[in-house]
Amino acid sequence: NKKASHVGPVFVFAYGFCSVVVYLPWVLWILIYQEQNWSGAAVGCIVLSGFLHLAYSLCLQRGYQVADLSVVYPVARGVGPLLSTFGAITFMHEPASIEGVGGMLMVVLGVLLIATQGNIRRLLKPESIAGVRWGGVIGGLIALYTLVDAYGVKTLLVAPVLFDWATCLTKTLMMLPHMSKNPKEALAKMRGHWLLAWSIGILSPLGYILVLYALQNGAAVSLVAPAREMSMLLVTLAGLYLLREPVGKGRLLGCCAIAAGVVLLSQA
Repeated sequence: NKKASHVGPVFVFAYGFCSVVVYLPWVLWILIYQEQNWSGAAVGCIVLSGFLHLAYSLCLQRGYQVADLSVVYPVARGVGPLLSTFGAITFMHEPASIEGVGGMLMVVLGVLLIATQGNIRRLLKPESIAGVRWGGVIGGLIALYTLVDAYGVKTLLVAPVLFDWATCLTKTLMMLPHMSKNPKEALAKMRGHWLLAWSIGILSPLGYILVLYALQNGAAVSLVAPAREMSMLLVTLAGLYLLREPVGKGRLLGCCAIAAGVVLLSQA
């Protein structure tokens, strides 16, 4: 997303459109062979989710335009699971345990250590204020759509693939008025970025669909939300062993914190 941040809303529309096209056959198979209990609540949940996902995507693009990735990214990845966990405990009445809360806090700490290379104090510098603000807003939106989506698949029992696809379709349709103002200019902005749009459109929903399946099968939001940050650990280790990238003490400490946090979450 950072590489195409200057394209702005047009890029958000593009990778959303790619997702709608790619996952349509899977959705049609579900609609044909699996019975779905549609309701006004389900439709409303999908529309709300689409709005939140759109707000998240646009804020992410804007945040990357006006602030440093090294500030926006760790704050968003830390605030997201933190608020998701407390939201699940408060509004979805999920049981809170010492292991669960402790594991979540360890994961958040690990994310911040990895992303800041062990220097969390850089987030407190005056030049980092804009990035912290945008990261906080983005993290808040992550928490909101996580809770809404969890309600959609856990309580309303909408199939995860169908829910995510319908949310993506809603988000894409919401952007049509903006795109229709000057389609030629939009296509010109996307020149050289379509491969990235297709890549995000294919891979990003796939990972999230697996999260939704885990939630529908009984996993707690307060455990799944922080556990998603295992990706930070895996990326860091891949960089170390596959790309031979230097990994400082701060990042290694962050990896240990995430690993310890996930162990605690598994005991919750």
